[in-house]
Formats: sequence, structure tokens, C-alpha cells
Amino acid sequence: MSNPVGWFEIYVQDTARARAFYEAVFGVTLTKLDAGDLEMWAFEMNQQGYGASGALVRMEGCCSGGNSTLVYFSCADCGVEEARAVPAGGKVFRPKMSIGQYGFISLVTDTEGNMIGLHSMQ
Repeated sequence: MSNPVGWFEIYVQDTARARAFYEAVFGVTLTKLDAGDLEMWAFEMNQQGYGASGALVRMEGCCSGGNSTLVYFSCADCGVEEARAVPAGGKVFRPKMSIGQYGFISLVTDTEGNMIGLHSMQ
């Protein structure tokens, strides 16, 4: 098993607010998926590329925040995305720090109360 994570979902309560946060922090545009009674906005997916894609999801009865799973987003320099989090309405939980030979991480909280990780080698 080379890439054990195949997909992720980040549950949100306010889709517009959450989309604005993720689009601002990562400089991307999320795409609406046709998912029946779920409201899903997906990150770009390259099925031939490295890593996993995923989506923001709003589903009745499934609350955001307080989760125990942490999704890490790969970055060239996680300090750049960390710096975008606060202006986009999020919070920095743990500023950029070294994890030795494995690079650097930063932990931020989005507008919905979800903590996400940022990882880079520089």
C-alpha cells in the first residue's frame, strides 16, 4: 500500500464561508459535485498524481469541528498557507515548526472549527 489515504472529507456547516477559507488559503477553486442530498465542493483531483483528493461536505446531522482526524495538506512552504489562514477567517493553532528530517508542519483551524495540518519540506 503506497498511498493509504484515497479520499478525505471535511464537514462544514456554512459551505460558502468554508469554501472562501480554503480557496483563499490554498489559492484554488473548489468544484461543486453532484452528490444528491449532500452539498459537496471538491479540491482538484489528478488521478495520476501523488496523494489524495477530497471535498468539503455539508450533511444534515453531521457537525463540523471537534473531530479527531487530522488532514495534512502538502505545501511548498507551509508558512505561506499558515500566513493566509488568519486573513481568511481561520486561526493558527501551532505555528510552523520543524519535524526534523520530515520537514515542517503548521496546524490551523478553519472557519468551521476543523483543525487541518500543513506540511512542507522547507
